[in-house]
Amino acid sequence: MTDFQMSLIAAAGVFVAGVFSYNKWQEYKARKSVERAFASDHDDVLMRSDESAVERQEPVLDIGAESSLAPLDVEPGESKLDAAAPAPDLAPAAPAQPAPPGAPRTPTTVAALAPAAPLPGATPDTPPSELAESLVDPLIDCIIPLNFEGALRGDKILPALQKLRRVGNKPIHYVGFAVSGDWEPIVHGGVYTKLQAGVQMATRTTALNEIEYSELVTRLRAVADEIGAEPEVPDMIEVMSEARTLHRFVAGHDAQLGVNLAANGAPWAISTLIGALENQGFDVRPDGRFAMPDGAGGVLFTLSTNVTLGADTTNRLTLLLDVPCVAPSRDGFGAMVKCAKELTARLDATIVDDFEQPLLDPALEEIKGQVAEFYQEMEASDIPAGSTRALRLFV
Repeated sequence: MTDFQMSLIAAAGVFVAGVFSYNKWQEYKARKSVERAFASDHDDVLMRSDESAVERQEPVLDIGAESSLAPLDVEPGESKLDAAAPAPDLAPAAPAQPAPPGAPRTPTTVAALAPAAPLPGATPDTPPSELAESLVDPLIDCIIPLNFEGALRGDKILPALQKLRRVGNKPIHYVGFAVSGDWEPIVHGGVYTKLQAGVQMATRTTALNEIEYSELVTRLRAVADEIGAEPEVPDMIEVMSEARTLHRFVAGHDAQLGVNLAANGAPWAISTLIGALENQGFDVRPDGRFAMPDGAGGVLFTLSTNVTLGADTTNRLTLLLDVPCVAPSRDGFGAMVKCAKELTARLDATIVDDFEQPLLDPALEEIKGQVAEFYQEMEASDIPAGSTRALRLFV
């Protein structure tokens, strides 16, 4: 091998070594750059020791013990309901659960965004501004403003809002601030400068929870993007606290009063019984229950035969009053007792409690007094029995 060839081999080796060294240097620089980019001087709360960990503290309600219910306030951020309000002890309640009271449906057309459910108490003559206050109510709804520049027509807004009407079992309603200067339900032809979405924070069964609220926020942002709006999302912890407080109120006032009619002789034939109950003024429901109308499109109380639809006879009837859903002015309990007494004569029966003990007039009068106190508590909490708020909550 000549000297020239040896020189070429040596030069090639030096070149390869140089390339290798250069690559290693570049790799080192890249690694240091990444380390600097992801380095942080902030304390990572997930990596703290147990001694320094910060516990999440739920808001604590401090309400005076002199009253079982505190009057409700609608100031933002304040607790509105007594978290520890006890369930009223009214009377023997029948085991059957009544259906929600019927209510006139809000007249709607294809030109309007109808409520997610028929709004109780609404009539064709209800002013739009009053209807808007019932749809998005700061006492029972979590309100999320939707802001946008300029003004938008209802024609553009409605298709997007129709995509989000409910989360879990909580209805979502929308109102718009019209150029006329009033909040109103959103309709085609209307022009609005801002919107509000309101999700009901509690129902008879559950409170709005974290999963439902997260779903609401995610889906509402998509709706807002579609119409060019920006939502102002309230803090989840505050909303959850309000929702739980509201549901405690609902659970503490979910009262049904029942009186039973026991046959004094042979069981009643269902076919004969239906006619007698219709003559008494009851409407027959598809589920086999009977509803006593209140004369204004609602229900005063219901009656159950306590047997399946296919049964031929029954020896026991149950009249049931859904107390928070009937306004005091309707005197639902008085009407139910009056009806029960009339049926005892018509059907040869005795009014009894759930333990088959006769319910005499003194006991019924005592229960009537408890019902009056119950109504006073609901009134003091700004959720009067039979009101739109009560009918929305006790569903």
